[in-house]
Amino acid sequence: MSERQTQDGTFKETKVKPGICIPWDEKLKELPEISGDRDIFQKVWEDNEALAYMYIWQCLLSF
Repeated sequence: MSERQTQDGTFKETKVKPGICIPWDEKLKELPEISGDRDIFQKVWEDNEALAYMYIWQCLLSF
């Protein structure tokens, strides 16, 4: 489990899978209505999230 800061400055406890910074369900709430195939959007989002997560860990472990 991890904590995520909300806009009002408080923290809420969230359950995020390893390898993900921002879950798809959470990001989907911020996006306008998707007119195409949602599965493709979700796959691209999760692939990019995995790369960002890996980059952050590489930076932490390299120094």
